[in-house]
Amino acid sequence: MKITDRNIAYDGHYKLSKLTVQDGDKRLQRERFEPGQAVAALVFDTEKEKFLLVRQYRVGAEADVLEIVAGMIDPDDKNPEEALRREIQEELGYPTDALTPIAEVYPSPGNSAERHYIYYAEVSKQTEAGGGVASENEHLELVELTAEELYKEKLLDAKTLLATQWHQLFKQKDIH
Repeated sequence: MKITDRNIAYDGHYKLSKLTVQDGDKRLQRERFEPGQAVAALVFDTEKEKFLLVRQYRVGAEADVLEIVAGMIDPDDKNPEEALRREIQEELGYPTDALTPIAEVYPSPGNSAERHYIYYAEVSKQTEAGGGVASENEHLELVELTAEELYKEKLLDAKTLLATQWHQLFKQKDIH
């Protein structure tokens, strides 16, 4: 399969492209959602020995969703880590002490070009209130959970579930 033509069908807060895909002698029309690249982190406060997550309203779920810290990579970010450090500061009010890569994934590769860079982050000193950026209409509630509480949560967000399961498999012994 090969993309032979591409046009932007919608260019708003996000983009939607209309693609022509050549599959042998067949030409298929497909739409692809193009929101950009994102960063996310399961954040652990080493002083409090608690995970720091956010709860916020998400239009896709039409509900408040408990999630790990996440945000889009801006064009002027040098790399995903720079974007992630900014997001952790904005959403939680903490500078980042350490970052460990977990995975680079496409959450929905069948119809979306979005890529997530997912990390485990350690923090220790809150320097600002957090809560998001008002100009971006972010209204975030900081949620602190022990490992046991986090593992019992019914998680609806895929990146949060992936990062939590990674922690259970590979890092759980490091914080007990």
